[in-house]
Amino acid sequence: MSAPTPAGLPRTVLRLHRPALIVWSAFVAALAGWLIWLNTVTSRAGERERLYCDHHETCNIIDWLDYGQRTALVAALVCYSFLGVAAWAGASLIGRELESGTAKLAWTQGVAPARWLAAKLAVPALLLTLGSTALVLIYRRGWNAHPALRDGDWTSAATFVARGPAAVAYALCALAVGTLAAFLLRRALPALGVSVAAMGALVFLMERLRPHLWPSVTRVTATEGLLTPHAWQTGAGTIRDGHRVPYHGLSPCEGNPAQVGRCADRLGIDGYYLTYHPQSHYWPLHLVETGIVLAVAALAAVLAFRRLPRRGRAVGKGSPA
Repeated sequence: MSAPTPAGLPRTVLRLHRPALIVWSAFVAALAGWLIWLNTVTSRAGERERLYCDHHETCNIIDWLDYGQRTALVAALVCYSFLGVAAWAGASLIGRELESGTAKLAWTQGVAPARWLAAKLAVPALLLTLGSTALVLIYRRGWNAHPALRDGDWTSAATFVARGPAAVAYALCALAVGTLAAFLLRRALPALGVSVAAMGALVFLMERLRPHLWPSVTRVTATEGLLTPHAWQTGAGTIRDGHRVPYHGLSPCEGNPAQVGRCADRLGIDGYYLTYHPQSHYWPLHLVETGIVLAVAALAAVLAFRRLPRRGRAVGKGSPA
């Protein structure tokens, strides 16, 4: 068996992982086609229903609901597709070759380990970036074009990621994390499980840290104020003796203005506060999260390269694979 030459490594990666390339291409094409259909055929029908409903007491909203629900489903597929990338990177891209010894054979036949891993990562990284970017651009166009038909707002977890470069960052991070898991475990199935679990934990953590990635806006009023449209509320409560007391459930004072005023005097409420992110905070929040995820990806990639045998050292029985 002859090892690939350094110049032919990208072609070899494409040939070895042709099934994955076909699956990814079909996934991108299917979602892109679905989005185009939703934003042409379904959206037109939904807009007609919405306009009819604005002037009639009873109306049909099937296409209206279909557009919102199916667009939200596409957003979830775009957002969480990185879990499949993590599984593939851990099991097939790297884990299987380390487990079978194919990687070590290539390293002993003229292919430097670092060059081998660089090709293994660069080719899928390029394809993931191109495919994810295409889906993000198509999704953004539809999301911006039909605001009245949306199911959910910009604060939705999947929509938040699918509208910007964070979707690409998560895909690249999954590639790097899966690669690192394969080098640490050197077995395909355990690496698959660990890489998926690690990426699941990362997105779980980021979704909970998301509202804190950028300073929120605080509004203080003498009476309870209404939230700004399309804002992301992160906190609310009363001000008593100069201190903020967050709500625990419902507002402590209910009723008409006179009843609310007497209740506030009795409880010593001096005012009310509301903390939130306006819609203009989307890009700062999104870009900070993107930077964090890319930093994790870079760290995982560096650690994976550090697991390679050193250049010039024979790859023998005792060398880490």
